[in-house]
Amino acid sequence: MERFLLSDDKFDLQQNFRRALKCQEQMTHARDGMKEAKNSRVWIVALVILIFAMGSDFFLGASAALFVYYFYRVIRSWYECSQAEEGLEENSRWFGAKGLKLEGRVLYFRDDSLLEQPLDPFDDDLYR
Repeated sequence: MERFLLSDDKFDLQQNFRRALKCQEQMTHARDGMKEAKNSRVWIVALVILIFAMGSDFFLGASAALFVYYFYRVIRSWYECSQAEEGLEENSRWFGAKGLKLEGRVLYFRDDSLLEQPLDPFDDDLYR
């Protein structure tokens, strides 16, 4: 049985598909940024400076600045990741309302449980 999409939804479907792909790219970059921020060894340097900074205000301030820099990067990358997840979730809800689901970078009808027939939202033969 051949299924079709409404031609009135063509523009919105294509735009939301592009947004979903953009959100997935942002999610990938944000997760890479999160890994990089967490793997940063700046906090170790800050801890070493803090140990040797018992009598110096300068080294105490430098240690605090490095701790702030480390936590700023972690929090900023966490925020970017949550923004990308939120955008992707919003697009998934929109596709769900139209009877579609997005699996990775491929679009399917919601009732296609085996994911056998992928949809191309830019194919004009799909719309009636």
